[in-house]
Amino acid sequence: MQACRPWMVTEGNHEIETFPIIYPEGFKAYNTRWPMPYEESDSTSNLYYSFDVAGTHIVMLGSYTDFDADSDQYKWLQADLAKVDRTKTPWLIVLLHAPWYNTNTAHQGEDESMRQAMEELLYKARVDVVFAGHVHAYERFTRIYDNKANSSGPVYVTIGDGGNREGLALTFKKPASPLSLFREPSFGHGRLRIVNETHAHWTWHRNNDSNSVVADDVWIESLSSSSKTSSSETSYLEEQIQQTLSSSSVNDEL
Repeated sequence: MQACRPWMVTEGNHEIETFPIIYPEGFKAYNTRWPMPYEESDSTSNLYYSFDVAGTHIVMLGSYTDFDADSDQYKWLQADLAKVDRTKTPWLIVLLHAPWYNTNTAHQGEDESMRQAMEELLYKARVDVVFAGHVHAYERFTRIYDNKANSSGPVYVTIGDGGNREGLALTFKKPASPLSLFREPSFGHGRLRIVNETHAHWTWHRNNDSNSVVADDVWIESLSSSSKTSSSETSYLEEQIQQTLSSSSVNDEL
């Protein structure tokens, strides 16, 4: 599968690889093996960049490079989000390695400083979804801003369950947070279908199921629309879209 799919990546903690004196800057192997088209989005670093695909503007952030308000990454993100035209790319998605929201006991609070520095930028830009990894489990949150449910904030998804020799992060905090809608410590993979300019369908699948079973799924409505449809209109539209998906394989997939 790897040879048949395009890959756009961002760095994780295993790619830092800093060694005193010899490699003080880090990311030498990563930048050599995974050169991304960062200059095309006016970024000065291979560690963060953006690109457009399937009616979607995708922002790849670097969890392990400077991110405070005076940093190059922050200034780049601010400028990049300001240039997004939601009439051309109605979907706005952000990816980064370490999750900003996490109810697993593993890696608790590791990226809290980055969240505090950058979350407002994403909220004001009306980012639709934020995907993260790092925690070796799956978790999907409601729309959030500043640790509270907010209908104008992004949906947060941790999809760090692709497989790792370290094994799964098996323990979640109890009781479950009302912000966390689905969580499971199983190896799996996700699939995001951008169906049209207003709706996308996210599914999560366990890798160890003998049959192809959707373990978690949700319809996501883009925040690019200034007016919200009623619940009955949304339900009807999602039903029509589902019928179309069932009868046709023609759709854009991320």
